[in-house]
Amino acid sequence: MAARLREEPVSEFLLTDDEKLLRNLGWGLIRPPATQDWIGGTKVELARTRLLPEKQGLVPVTHYTVFLGSERFRSSEVRFDRIAADARGDATLVPPFCEVATRVAKADLDRLRALSSRDLVTVDTYAGANARVWENRAYTGWVAQALRFRIQAYQTAVDHFEIETPSGSRIWEVNRAIKELETVVRLTEKGCEHTDRYQTAIDAERSRIYSRWGLERPAPQK
Repeated sequence: MAARLREEPVSEFLLTDDEKLLRNLGWGLIRPPATQDWIGGTKVELARTRLLPEKQGLVPVTHYTVFLGSERFRSSEVRFDRIAADARGDATLVPPFCEVATRVAKADLDRLRALSSRDLVTVDTYAGANARVWENRAYTGWVAQALRFRIQAYQTAVDHFEIETPSGSRIWEVNRAIKELETVVRLTEKGCEHTDRYQTAIDAERSRIYSRWGLERPAPQK
């Protein structure tokens, strides 16, 4: 009802198995990265159920830093390890989500194709089909936005603790983990299209010296 009052598309269609799975897998990525942030989690839940607009379900990126700083660890370097572990954990969740999102997108095309091929379709069926396609695409876009938020939250924490509790031995590793997450996030920002389930999170850049990119030619033999 709240979504309808905002004049957003709302479908009363039953969810397919993949549509249910899409929403279940996406929940782990749209909720705040700090599990202690129950206020932020409540806001996201209200946005997920569409009681609040999506933009009102966002929480400040600094919350992750605040909650991470409130935990007492025996070593200050553990915070950097936690950031790296959280970033890599998120990165492992993206390919399964994108695999399901790709199937849902294909099913939506089949749905629209079937809709256009029917001679007699009720107004409710037509509106429900188009609204469900909108909901699925909006949810995939929301996950992409939430992942970009997580990257900002992790980077904000690194920048803060690099000043508060510097640790040269951990900075490279945690930045690499955030970079890996940023690489897979680009998949969701493209609507999870052209994904390769066997592709690693970061493709190693090939050296032009050894791969003969560009105009390199073997040296002439005398």
